[in-house]
Amino acid sequence: MKYRLLYFASLRDRSGCDAETVESAAADPRALFAEVASRHGWSLPMERLRVAINGAFCGWETALRDGDEIVFIPPVSGG
Repeated sequence: MKYRLLYFASLRDRSGCDAETVESAAADPRALFAEVASRHGWSLPMERLRVAINGAFCGWETALRDGDEIVFIPPVSGG
């Protein structure tokens, strides 16, 4: 299946891009995050992120569909 991934903040910085399309057999955001985190060398634990599919927050076990847009949202700090 093909997924469109959007990256923000530290995940964008670490991956060197703000979006990409990936082909994966991952069935849920948890599996997809593990694949992408390994490829980009992300060190943030999944428990510190939120995930959204097609613009709506969802759980890490939500089933993915071909063509979904997934966003892994890191914590934001301010000052």
